[in-house]
Amino acid sequence: MTDDDIRLAHRLADAAGAAIRPFFRASYTMESKADSTPVTEADRAAEAAIRAILEIERPGDGIIGEEYGNIREGAARQWVLDPIDGTRSFIAGRAIFGTLIALLEDETPVLGVIDQPILLERWVGAKGEPTTFNGAVARARPCDSLANALLATTSPYLFDHDERPRFEAVAMASANLVLGGDCYSYAAIAIGQLDLVVEAGLKLYDFAALVPVIEGAGGRMCDWQGAPLGAGSSGQVIAVGDPRLVSEVLDTLG
Repeated sequence: MTDDDIRLAHRLADAAGAAIRPFFRASYTMESKADSTPVTEADRAAEAAIRAILEIERPGDGIIGEEYGNIREGAARQWVLDPIDGTRSFIAGRAIFGTLIALLEDETPVLGVIDQPILLERWVGAKGEPTTFNGAVARARPCDSLANALLATTSPYLFDHDERPRFEAVAMASANLVLGGDCYSYAAIAIGQLDLVVEAGLKLYDFAALVPVIEGAGGRMCDWQGAPLGAGSSGQVIAVGDPRLVSEVLDTLG
């Protein structure tokens, strides 16, 4: 990863935002995908805009995208795209969705962008550098106890029958629970507004961009076994602003 990659990631987010904004709270086409999740004209326009730039600027890199699939899967560098993470929030006219752009090198996330194109908020995380929020250094807040942690998850209904009671144990041990938010909850950790997110069933494009953002803000992301997240992860995700929380969360998950 280079400074040019970071500058390119900003351009990709700019292009995606320009594609999304005309559709927000406006008329557009939408349909259900094979997994029953919604996809809109805005999702596809944003990913197409990103891909068009990547094909010119990084023709040798792979692309893993939610809407248009994968190309050059054997490349050592892979751009991972979720044009609208939180499509249901977008459909509802709620500005808590985000565009996720990640760069993986040897299957490990090294660069991540969370962009909220309506509020004009952008988080950028790069390996070895502090996370920024709209250009200023972002820091997670200290919280060394689950009892004091503000916990978020998109929906408890997204856990399977084995995962849900394990999540509920964490929720009962924490101070408060916030529902909804998708990627925006992770962005909130990076600026000290939340302490913990626990989720499952995520795809690579759902979490790859989040890892450098959280970790560059002083936090940590891992799976439910405490292992680092990468291309081979199962989709069970823990994000904390204070790494001291991880062991207690893992113990509570069982």
